[in-house]
Parts: sequence; C-alpha cells; structure tokens
Amino acid sequence: MQRGVGRSVRSVITTLTAIVVLVFGAVFGAAFGAATSAQARPADRPGPSGDGSQPLPGYTISNPPLTPLTAGGAPTTVTQGVYEHAAFDLEVPAHWNGQLVMWAHGYRGEGTVLTVDPPNYGLRQTLVDEGYAWAASSYTDNGYDVRSGVISEHDLAQHVGALLHRRPVRTYIVGVSMGGQVIGRSLEQYPDFYAGALPMCGVLGDDRLFDFFTDYNLVAQDLAGVRAYPFPDDYQTTAVPTIESKLGIDHLARGQSPTNPLGQQLQAITVQQSGGPRPGADASFSIWKDFLFSLGKPDNGGTLAQNPGRVAQNVLTRYTPNSPVDVNRTVQRVVPTDLRARLTLDLTQIPRIVGDPRVPVLTLHGLGDMFVPFSMEEAYAQRVAWHGESNLLVQRAVREAGHCEYTPVEVGQAWADLQKWVESRAHHGQPVARPAGDVVTDPRVVAAPTYGCRFTDQTAYADPTHFPTRALFAPCATTG
Repeated sequence: MQRGVGRSVRSVITTLTAIVVLVFGAVFGAAFGAATSAQARPADRPGPSGDGSQPLPGYTISNPPLTPLTAGGAPTTVTQGVYEHAAFDLEVPAHWNGQLVMWAHGYRGEGTVLTVDPPNYGLRQTLVDEGYAWAASSYTDNGYDVRSGVISEHDLAQHVGALLHRRPVRTYIVGVSMGGQVIGRSLEQYPDFYAGALPMCGVLGDDRLFDFFTDYNLVAQDLAGVRAYPFPDDYQTTAVPTIESKLGIDHLARGQSPTNPLGQQLQAITVQQSGGPRPGADASFSIWKDFLFSLGKPDNGGTLAQNPGRVAQNVLTRYTPNSPVDVNRTVQRVVPTDLRARLTLDLTQIPRIVGDPRVPVLTLHGLGDMFVPFSMEEAYAQRVAWHGESNLLVQRAVREAGHCEYTPVEVGQAWADLQKWVESRAHHGQPVARPAGDVVTDPRVVAAPTYGCRFTDQTAYADPTHFPTRALFAPCATTG
C-alpha cells in the first residue's frame, strides 16, 4: 500500500494529470492508451518464485566471502546470505552501538548476476570503528529498478533485527547514484523508518534525469539536421558520428570547448539543462558528450527498468540559448510513451520522489557530473521546499566532473555531520545542530567561480590517478 505521500500532493498530481490530458488531448491520450499496464504497475518487479532464499528465475548471485574488518581491537562478524530473492552482506562490530546503516548501491546495468557492494569511500571501516552495523542488498534484479531497491533495502533492514535478535534503535540509509533515488523514495515509502539519509550523486529528480538524456540527443539531432528519434538500431554507428561531425565535437580534447557555433550551442544548452552555469560545467562537456549519445537506445520491448526512456518528455521544455538555431521552434517534441508511469505516485520501477523526507537528509553532488547532473539537486530542493521541509535538507557541491568521484574526506565529513545532526535531534531539550551546506537554487550563487570550494577536499588535486577530473577546476584558495 502506498504510504507517506500527502493528500495535497495527490491532489496536485491529479490536477496536473487532468491538465495534461486536456491540453495535449489526442497526443497524450494516444501515448497513455499505448502504455501497457504491465510496464507501469508494481508487477514490473518479477514475481516471487516461492523460495526467498534463492534468486529470481533468470538471475544468479556472485557474492564472494567478505573478510571481516578489525574494529576496537576485535574482528567484526560478517553474515552473508539471500533474503527475499536478494543477496546481502551484514557486518557487525564486536561493540555494536545498536544502530544500523543501510547501503544502497547504484545502477548495475542489464546483466543477470546479482552482486553486493560494501560501503565505499572508506566508509565501511569508519562505520564499524564507530560501532555501527551495516548491511547492503543486491536488490532482487538489475536494470534501473528503483522499486526493487526500495523494497529490498527495507526487507533487509527488518531482517537484520531478526538475525541479531534485536531491532536496531536507529537505521540510516546511505548510497550512490540510482541508490540516491532508492533513498529518496524509501524515506517517503516508509516514513519515519529511517532516521537520516546520505544520498550521494543521487537521482533525486527522478524522471527528470531521463528528460535530460532525451534533451541532449534531440537537441543535438536538431542542430545537426539529423532526425533519429525514436532511436533506430544503428543510431550509435550511423547517426551519432554524423551528428558529432556536423557539430564539430567529434575530436574534442579533455576540457576543450567546441569551436563550431552549433557545437557551442549544444554545449551551452547542456550546461543549462544540467544545472545552469557553474564552475567546471563547460569543461565537463568534453568528458560526457559521447556518453550521453550512448544513452540513445531503441526500446527493446522489455520492462520499464530496461527502458527508462519511456518516461521521458520535452513537450514544454524551453532551451537556452536559442541561437544561432531557433531550437525551441525546430526541435522534435516527444511525449512519454508510458504516461501512466510518468504521472503515477505508485511505487513503479522509476517512482516519483515528491520531496517529503521528514528526517534529516544530507547530499553530496559533483558540479560537473552529467551522468546524474547537478540539476537533480535543484529539483529535490524545490520539492522539499514546497513541502516546507527545507530545514531537513543540507546539500553540498563538490568540484569534480566524474560520477560519484569523492574522496574519503568528503564522504567521511558528510557522514559525521549527518550523524551529529540526527543525534542532536533525538535528545530532547538540546539545540538541533543543522550542518552547513551550499545553496543550490540561486543561479547567481551557483555560477560564482568559488562555488563548491567549501566542501571540496583540496588534497584530491595531488592524486590525478584516483581523482582525474579535479584538474578541470581551479584550486580553491586556502586559508592559513
């Protein structure tokens, strides 16, 4: 049953749905009628196979033995297994503080092997050193299946209580990338179950991510005069090389901007759509311009998780800048081919996040990331503000252009600050120590040359092997 979504939001979505249908009439009506219920309903998740200690049909598990760590001079206890069709790892220090951290992994691709990740960025050792137990799930399937992540993380968190014969007194949820969308929806699906959240490089703007991918390809096609949507099977081998050649972006050096006016317009529109002018954004275009084309794939007829582009649209999108080509007049406009999945508040494979966390949320996001762009943070901040919960959200920008390219210092500080914040709220009569963060919704602030300096680990510049995109940003001034 759907939980944690206010009636006011339901009313707004219902109204918007009616407006969409009225305004776009037959066009959207046709798209809505064409969407099959099997692509949008919770039944997208493969049904149970009876024995929850086995993966779902078609999947296998690879979860090699995890060597226990040492914390407080004693080895941890590691438990691995399968629960409700998902593989899991659980690690508990000898001196457990009674609290649990759930780790939500990112997108796994379309493979059929389920794997489990321990917390990254040195966080695993930090957690057990501080007395926290942690657990991580493979989810029940791969693909872009947020629904599976939401359910599997919650199921596992409850199972941990049974394994330890003691329900955790407090449960956090931490993760990356698609795991960020798992986190955002988990807080709303199971209100007050989690005490706090740390989504990093997270898809907190839900279906807007797929709008961004579609925007990039449609605008590039329009500027190049190549119409190739819906994406044909030979899009990558035939259309994309022609587009890149016409836009002069086929041989850009790392950090180089296009010299072709059409390529420059694509770069500028991409920067705007990914979060607006900000440090490192122009230079980041050269890193991501090929990858964004690779996301243009034909629909294979499978589930929504395998074809997330079904929720994408650009019907009312206004692109900036709009010259030398009047893109807003000439670009191909598309509607979601699965309109129900786009508009429903149900827990689908690509569910909505309405911005109602109810507990402290601290985020990290790279300024130049264009796989999961900085605009995700802006969208989430706006939604949380709409619910009057901005006091529960702290967001931090990091001057990096990879995807989830953080240092242990950046992540460790974020975790420490979230932990203190949550615990300060738990003690009645004590002031709530809300951590510092960055403003993400004021374009003038975001565009400042020093934006992102406050929470960026400056030592990363000296390690280009592990942090290769830091060099695209000017080092921040240090104070003595």
